[in-house]
Amino acid sequence: MSTTHPWLHGPQYVLGETEVHHTEITDLLTRAAELRMPPTPELWGWGSVRRTRRSLASMAADSAAATLRAAGADPSSVDAVLLCSTRIPGPSQDHGRFMETFLTAAGLGDIPFYGQNMNRCVNLLAAIDTATAFVTAGRHRRVLVVTTDSAAHEADRMAGYALFSDGAAGCLVTAADARTDLTDSGYEILGCAAAQNTRTLDHAHEISSDLARTVNERLLTPLGKQLDDVAALMHANIFKPVVLMKERQAGFTTRQLHTDNITRVGHCFSADPLINLVDRAALGHLGPGSLCLLAAAVPGQRIGVLLRTPGNPERTEIPEREGPRE
Repeated sequence: MSTTHPWLHGPQYVLGETEVHHTEITDLLTRAAELRMPPTPELWGWGSVRRTRRSLASMAADSAAATLRAAGADPSSVDAVLLCSTRIPGPSQDHGRFMETFLTAAGLGDIPFYGQNMNRCVNLLAAIDTATAFVTAGRHRRVLVVTTDSAAHEADRMAGYALFSDGAAGCLVTAADARTDLTDSGYEILGCAAAQNTRTLDHAHEISSDLARTVNERLLTPLGKQLDDVAALMHANIFKPVVLMKERQAGFTTRQLHTDNITRVGHCFSADPLINLVDRAALGHLGPGSLCLLAAAVPGQRIGVLLRTPGNPERTEIPEREGPRE
């Protein structure tokens, strides 16, 4: 079985071009009253969100181009694309034109593409997991992962757990020997893990801290690591009380969390973990050899991707990839 360690390069994101203060969101107070939420911005982390008039394909192409520039990768070197979105508009007959627009604008050629859209706000991490499997198996050597989303209607910009922003994000997942010409240092992908409770997948259920603990164990125990060894959790930018309660119940400390982006940009669908990775790296939260965890959850499902920054003098040996978990 291959023991090639995949890498994640060039994480980047683009946001909607218009910044909208929460007081400008249509019917926010009415919606809050319907949800029985006291109108206390500092409690929930209500700040600003981003709105776009651009198409999902256009945002996706810009994010892809930004990722490739940051990684120093030529578009011709990409073997495959995984595109995520909770909502590709129009009937299926229009999806081919959508991908044609995206691939052409991003400068990509006649490469395989795969759609990821059933995991809701965990789409991006599901796609990174899939890209990692492709690379580890030798199916592809460089896989571009892109997520793009926007609110379908302004009335949808507030939910009972978040204020939504429009935007896109991307990264390049590569085999270890396919990164020698890249210009950024990248992150070693130590593992991907998922946990699911099928009976609670319906949107009416809450996200589960039990599933988060299961993902943590599946990622860390094989490496002989504990949750305290993780420098930072790149979580979803949902309302502050929900993040703090659920992630603390999962065992994380406030030291590992970073809630500033909840107020700064709101919840950008499945892009949040990459947005937080980019921003926390820029803030100096990740030293050489740091472990960081990208994680997100929806009712009934949690996915995590464990990364390590370069520069660790004492490398942790990664066990051979096991077969699928039951």
